[in-house]
Amino acid sequence: MQPAENLESKIKELWPEDGPSSLEVEKYIKKYSKEKIVIKCGGKVLLDQSLLNNLIEDIVILKKLGLTPIVVHGGGLGIKRKLDEQNIKSKFIMGLRVTDEKMINIVESVMTKFNKEIVDALEKKGCIAKSITIRENNIIYAEQKNKELGYVGKPVKINDKLIKDLIKENFIPVVSPMGLDKNKQAYNINADTAAGALARSIKSRRLMLMTDVEGVYDKNKKLISEIKSDEAEKLIYDETISEGMIPKIRTCIKALNDGVRGVVIIDGRRPHSILFELFSDKGAGTLLRKWKFLNLLNIGYLI
Repeated sequence: MQPAENLESKIKELWPEDGPSSLEVEKYIKKYSKEKIVIKCGGKVLLDQSLLNNLIEDIVILKKLGLTPIVVHGGGLGIKRKLDEQNIKSKFIMGLRVTDEKMINIVESVMTKFNKEIVDALEKKGCIAKSITIRENNIIYAEQKNKELGYVGKPVKINDKLIKDLIKENFIPVVSPMGLDKNKQAYNINADTAAGALARSIKSRRLMLMTDVEGVYDKNKKLISEIKSDEAEKLIYDETISEGMIPKIRTCIKALNDGVRGVVIIDGRRPHSILFELFSDKGAGTLLRKWKFLNLLNIGYLI
């Protein structure tokens, strides 16, 4: 932990005017010092330069304040644009794009482009970052999810040693959500799933899934600020949580069950949503935490 005077001056130097108040920051900074924070970004964030700049600024601030950010990026909208340019129509099954041999090459090219853009942007801000792709420092070992989806994979193992070594050397790892099987066949992996697998493997303190909505809404379209893990499946069952939010929530539950302390779904369109989530009383989206039940005492508590 940095000395109080140094930390205070660093906060003043780095903090954006439209971020959370410095008083709130000082209250939370010790909680997350040196903690690993996995941040999944995707959607419009990667295609809108102002949103991307905002994301980069937040990640740089976390790093300079002594936290350990690890970035996993998506690429769905970029892939869609590229396929549209080539008049290739996509078919989806349960929210996942059916991917043939031609498509997997397009997916890889889009992911590589996004990865390089994020790494370059971080390095321009004075951080050192490292590309993690299937061709450079691959960490995701995958297998085919099912034959119907084609070259869509699921993570079966994460090389967390490489990530931990990069963290020790002060790098910010930037991970592309693709993996290789034992025959070096490339697979496209849902970015939320990849981020969840990585967070579980390295036992990160937080997993942050950035989306194009505020978080999880109730049936009256009001934001739910916090969900206990045991409530989440009930909300899926009664269709409060539906469509594309279902795999996100199931990724969250799996991460919580495997040791991640807190998982949050936040709006990537909101300026400094990462800072507001970590360093303010209200947070910035929907937080999921594990609910533990003590049978002997008949009480439950959040961890």
